[in-house]
Amino acid sequence: MAKTSMVEREKRRERIVRKYAARRAKLKELIRSPKTSAEERAAAQAQLQSLPRDASPSRQRKRCQITGRSRGVYRKFGLARAKIREVAMRGEIPGLTKASW
Repeated sequence: MAKTSMVEREKRRERIVRKYAARRAKLKELIRSPKTSAEERAAAQAQLQSLPRDASPSRQRKRCQITGRSRGVYRKFGLARAKIREVAMRGEIPGLTKASW
């Protein structure tokens, strides 16, 4: 089980990313656009840098839905490798079976 503080930190990051998503998208579009002047682009870059660090989606970390473990998490299931094995053995994931050959 992951530390509760780490799981809560990730939840807070998710909220911050959602809060600033529209503002970040608008600024990034201004920066990318070839039509904006150099002054406008510099101003947009400064505004983007002034946003909170946690507003960037790349700072988020995928965590297991059950345990909160941050490593070995499969995107398809949202579970850590150990929990996938447990859940698959109980037959709770449709179509997933233990390999045998």
